[in-house]
Amino acid sequence: MRPARTCTAALTGVDAHLIKVETDIADGLPATVLTGLPDTSLRETRDRVRAAIVNSGEQWPHTKITVTLSPAMLPKRGGAFDLAIAVSILAAAGTVPAPALDDRMLLLAELGLDGRLRPVSGVLPAVAAAAAGGIGTVVVPVPNAAEAAQIPNVRVVPAHRLADVLAWLRGGPEPPRDGPGSGQEDEPRTRPARRYGDLAELRGQGEARTAAEICAAGGHNLSLLGPPGSGTTLLAERLPTILPDLDHGAALEVTAIHSIAGTVPETGIITRPPFCAPHHTASRAAMIGGGSGIIRPGAASLAHRGILFLDSAPEFHKEVLDALRQPLESGEAVVARGGVLARFPVRFSLVLTACPCPCMAAGLPPGECSCTPAMRRRYLGRISGPLADTIDLKVAMTPPDAGARPAAGESSRVVLDRVVAARERAARRLRGTPWRLNSEIPSAELRRSHLLPSESAGIIQRAADLGVISQRAARKAARIAWTIADLAGQNRPGREDCALAVAFMTGTVRHPGLLLA
Repeated sequence: MRPARTCTAALTGVDAHLIKVETDIADGLPATVLTGLPDTSLRETRDRVRAAIVNSGEQWPHTKITVTLSPAMLPKRGGAFDLAIAVSILAAAGTVPAPALDDRMLLLAELGLDGRLRPVSGVLPAVAAAAAGGIGTVVVPVPNAAEAAQIPNVRVVPAHRLADVLAWLRGGPEPPRDGPGSGQEDEPRTRPARRYGDLAELRGQGEARTAAEICAAGGHNLSLLGPPGSGTTLLAERLPTILPDLDHGAALEVTAIHSIAGTVPETGIITRPPFCAPHHTASRAAMIGGGSGIIRPGAASLAHRGILFLDSAPEFHKEVLDALRQPLESGEAVVARGGVLARFPVRFSLVLTACPCPCMAAGLPPGECSCTPAMRRRYLGRISGPLADTIDLKVAMTPPDAGARPAAGESSRVVLDRVVAARERAARRLRGTPWRLNSEIPSAELRRSHLLPSESAGIIQRAADLGVISQRAARKAARIAWTIADLAGQNRPGREDCALAVAFMTGTVRHPGLLLA
């Protein structure tokens, strides 16, 4: 018999690689040999595939079976190879016509012992790789069908059971979408939509609301410092309500990352900017990405094109916070595990909140807080200088006076309209470049194509000359000034815009006029 070939895919970070599955059946003692750098979980495929084939009413070849996965140098993990291996074995045995299995079909599913196709992670990047490789048909479990259908010019064949796939390959009808095991028995892979409320719930705090609006419009990083009751967490959790929907390209990027994590919604695509708020006990791997088997994205990558919110940031482990600095600068998280280098995109707005002291009693009646100035400095010092240097907007918030009831601010819908208009202005200015937001503009491009008027630039340069901000911070202030101008509907930033940008960077937003004197 001639070897039979099928095609599947393996993941490395958010990149998928096409894998050729080649099976040979030869004389010899009954045995199944799996080669091509499989991990432990993939070696267990032999028993799963055998049970699935037998329980689907097919004959298992009682001879020597050799299955190789190529390229052999690429590590392979997980159960997504099951369907391709099962079909290739039956094709090598002659029970499935080999012409039906050409290089234009991708098989991607884990098999249950009863022959059911179970959903897998990473379907979207796998189908994208198949389309780029000229493959026109993909076979996936029904729960993964909506996700796979997001890639154009690819025929998606969803199936519930191995028997349905085999009948189709033998010339029968396409597998039915409805049938036994259509999702009732599978564990849910989706999460309920999270509700974020409305920005109008935050009363007063005009400077903080302005900072949040600038953060949303330009993709800048934000730090909120204030005691309990000042509204730092409330404001941070309302930020998603003033972020516009993702465009199609960004939606596919975000969905590909969440596909690997197994958190894609039933619609098959994520259209809202993600909001990720890890617990303060999160490890470095949970924040940046990692894992002993398949390298999975961390919270930083799951927040791509959205917001990473660290509530009570000084409570996080210092090494976890410091690990965010390099991804924030490069826009990419690089994870190395077992000779595999995985890269995850991490373009997000970092939002930090912190209380001025570790006892959380700052701002309460006198005598409640027992922290010394040294204790407070040490507590806030857990946020290292290099990480603090990545923060664009710094705001100190105070609780409202006892008995006072500030007027409600603008609703999220009103603020969102301004944010959308500001982003559209930035998009027109950045047309033809790979950048979408003002915060993404590199320093060289900022100096070349986005020069501030000399009068306005003088405000920022004066602050740098006086040592109020560094030269690096001066470039950040210029980006913030452009965002403030976009929100105001201006073609170029004015002196007041630059003064406000410096004031937000230095945490002195209540006195921006000092720089105009």
